[in-house]
Amino acid sequence: MIGLDSNVLIRFFAQDDPVQSPKAEAVFRSLSSREPGWVGIGALLETVLVLSKKMKLNSSQIATVVTALITRDSITLEQESLVEKALLRYGRGKADFADCFIAISSENAGCARTLTFDRNTARDAGMELL
Repeated sequence: MIGLDSNVLIRFFAQDDPVQSPKAEAVFRSLSSREPGWVGIGALLETVLVLSKKMKLNSSQIATVVTALITRDSITLEQESLVEKALLRYGRGKADFADCFIAISSENAGCARTLTFDRNTARDAGMELL
C-alpha cells in the first residue's frame, strides 16, 4: 500500500500543473487492488478544502471527486463508511464536507450531540447550535 498526500490527489483531480499532474496520474495508473493507494482522513479533508476554497469547485464537483475515490478499487480510504455517510449529508445542505464528516464521526463515536457556533453547520451537518 502507498500513502497519498493531498497534493498528489489535488494534482491528479485538478490536472492543473504541467509537471506534477502527469506524475500524479502515473502514480494512480500504477495502483491496483493488490497494491492500492491509501488516503487518510486528513489528506481527504485537506484535498476537499483546497478544491473548494482555492480552486472554487462547487459541492457537486467535490462530491464527484470523493465518489471517485470511494469507488476506485485501487484506493483504500480511511473510514470509508463514514466518508460515504458524510458525503450524503454534504449533498443535502450548505455545510462543508469536513463539518459533515465531524458530525458523522461524532455520532459514530456515540456522542449524544456535537456542538457548533455555525448556523449552517448546525442545520445541515446535524450538529447543535451553541
